Amino acid sequence: MSASAGLSRTGAGSSPGASPNVGLLPNIDPPYEGWSRPDPGPGGYRADLIAAVALCVAAVLTLPLYPWAGLTSPTDAPMWLELIWSGALCLPIAWRRRQPLLVAATVSAIFIAGGIAFGVSLFFHNIALFVAFYTVGAWEPNRARARWTRVIITAAMFVWLMISIFIYATGDAHQDEPAQTGPFSPLVSVAMIQLLTNAVFFAGAYYLGDRAFGQAVAQDALDRQSQELARERERSTAQAITLERVRIARELHDVVAHHVSVMGVQASAARMAIDRDHETARHALGNVEDSARSAISELRGILTTLRDPDGDSVPRSGLDGPSADDTTDRSASDAAATVGTRRLPELIGQANAAGLPTRLEVIGTRWPLSAVTDVNIYRIVQEALTNVRKHAGPHATADVRLRFYADQAEIEITNGGSIASLTGNRLTGAGLGQRGMRERVAASAGTIELGPLHRGGYLVRARMPLQPPATDPDPS
Repeated sequence: MSASAGLSRTGAGSSPGASPNVGLLPNIDPPYEGWSRPDPGPGGYRADLIAAVALCVAAVLTLPLYPWAGLTSPTDAPMWLELIWSGALCLPIAWRRRQPLLVAATVSAIFIAGGIAFGVSLFFHNIALFVAFYTVGAWEPNRARARWTRVIITAAMFVWLMISIFIYATGDAHQDEPAQTGPFSPLVSVAMIQLLTNAVFFAGAYYLGDRAFGQAVAQDALDRQSQELARERERSTAQAITLERVRIARELHDVVAHHVSVMGVQASAARMAIDRDHETARHALGNVEDSARSAISELRGILTTLRDPDGDSVPRSGLDGPSADDTTDRSASDAAATVGTRRLPELIGQANAAGLPTRLEVIGTRWPLSAVTDVNIYRIVQEALTNVRKHAGPHATADVRLRFYADQAEIEITNGGSIASLTGNRLTGAGLGQRGMRERVAASAGTIELGPLHRGGYLVRARMPLQPPATDPDPS
């Protein structure tokens, strides 16, 4: 099946056609400098050792059987020398994946030396040569070395084969061949068998080796892509968890800060009036009770949504503009709290009851708002009124204007009080409440203005895009 010095019918030799088609697998270069196939590990090396020992035992056991069966002619060399040659040819296979180039060169040299000395190459010897040749293509990371090593081995086998054919043709051994019965003489027929057999042998080993290496490169790329996707999923999950924590913190801040500030103001009023005006004190304590109930109700709605195993309250797109599906998912917990622009009159009433004179004005044709925008407008008004009560002084007033344009909704909250206490981080908008307002506007793909007015007071103005109207304007 492979190269043979003694040109017997059962032997084989290398051929000039053994040089493979390099273009069969043109894209098998390593993905980066220094890349190599993953180490086969102890199990892989153990398998190589077992294969080498099995080949050696099979070659040694079958070596004397060939002449006994009349398949080859006895040689003048001692049998023990042929047995040593068989072992030396097969045992290097145990190191084939550690040193593929060295093993291939060693096995090829021993193969040629034995063929010259003994004039035979048997089945298991050919297998050892095939495995060594194949391993160069399958495991050598330096593709230039792999290519040239196999070309040199093939050329050496070809030269040896041609010399063997020449010696056989010019010698007397072929004189006893049978007479020609076909278009080719027995000598030419034997030579053609050797050439065709070795062409298939070496070309197949070359192609299969390159194919195995190419598959390893593709598998490595797939593994690295899978690892990158896994890391990206971990990053996305961590980001989603962080964004959800921020959203929950913002929601809790808006609910708690608003109602607690109302309760604080009303409790203070009740404390001051309890000795001189029981009715005023009773009214103030009633407002405290109402605010507490409202806070508990909204918190219960948020917690119910968070505990719902079927709810999807994790935002998918962070602070990017919402899509229709994204809007519904991200507003799940807000919807559970049932707040929105329809409850602005109730919110304004609470502010008035808490001692902050507040007016609400809706301007323009009211179009339906997306769920997340509807909730965000409510929360922005709630936070702005909370800040007015906390920072604008005892004589502050507030005006809330909700404007509807053709493509956007605008909410504007102004107060007529002092901003003397709005200093430091709060004046620059770095407080938690104003940060929450900015995040809500960003979640609705809008813009926001925060800052003091020249005439005194403070301005909060947010604009958020409207979804294209698919129905008639909201009649409310």
